[in-house]
Amino acid sequence: MMASMNAALQPFERIDLHMHSSWSDGVLRPAELVALAATRSVQLLALTDHDTLAGCEEARQACAEAQIAFLYASELTSLWKGREVHIVGLQLDPAAPALIAHLEAVRQSRRERIQGIGLKLSAHGLPGTEIAAAVLALPGTPTRLHVARELVQRGHAEDEDDAFKRWIGKGQPAAVAAAWPAIEASAAAISSAGGLAILAHPHRYKLSAGGLRELCAAFRDAGGAGIEVSLPGMGPADAGRAAALARRFDLAGSCGSDFHVPGVPWRPLGRFAKLPEGVVPITERLGLEPVRGALPA
Repeated sequence: MMASMNAALQPFERIDLHMHSSWSDGVLRPAELVALAATRSVQLLALTDHDTLAGCEEARQACAEAQIAFLYASELTSLWKGREVHIVGLQLDPAAPALIAHLEAVRQSRRERIQGIGLKLSAHGLPGTEIAAAVLALPGTPTRLHVARELVQRGHAEDEDDAFKRWIGKGQPAAVAAAWPAIEASAAAISSAGGLAILAHPHRYKLSAGGLRELCAAFRDAGGAGIEVSLPGMGPADAGRAAALARRFDLAGSCGSDFHVPGVPWRPLGRFAKLPEGVVPITERLGLEPVRGALPA
């Protein structure tokens, strides 16, 4: 099942191709996420939980009821020159064996990382093994954000940001490095499932302009098809750089909310599909007809 379309190929004015449910580090069930997307008039949706497709069938069914077009998708955790890089795979075949094996291997690495973090927290007098066990008991993909939430709930951090800064972020007492697959391996897994690989949130990588160009060149050469050019928190300068990278490396433009939790006013579900001049909409490479011309404000 490559992609489930609940209507004929059509223009889309508001789309969201990057969001997370409770199957990774979001808090809403997939059906709840779709219900919220419907209130935002989202017409095309992709559920992109970290390194899993587990919530996609529930989301697909909810999208069918809400008459929202749906794409099977996932956000694959990857590595490039020692840096963590995220690649969104869109329009995936959920039964593709190579993709299934790839995602399971990454989730196993994540489980081992959470156990390591728990041991380090215990060594510093915190209930680390209990925290790790609680995180690993959750359905879906375990993440450091889950650990941060446990630290907050148990009174060992003021908020999630504090948990990273004090305990589990890079260079902190309970930090555990992860050996993620190379971007080439992630792109190949996406390709094996008939999908398109999208470089997620390029503005968040702490790279120089030259380093970001080098990353995009390597990503394109690995089979990358697109880059996110419209996300919350992406200022005009960031958006301009992303658009320039899209044009320079022939990467189609994608957009989404990177939604995790409700009630965050600067990160609502749904983005208007209008993209900067000269940027090919990812909907074209997905075989979906994009909107042309002006869109509602």
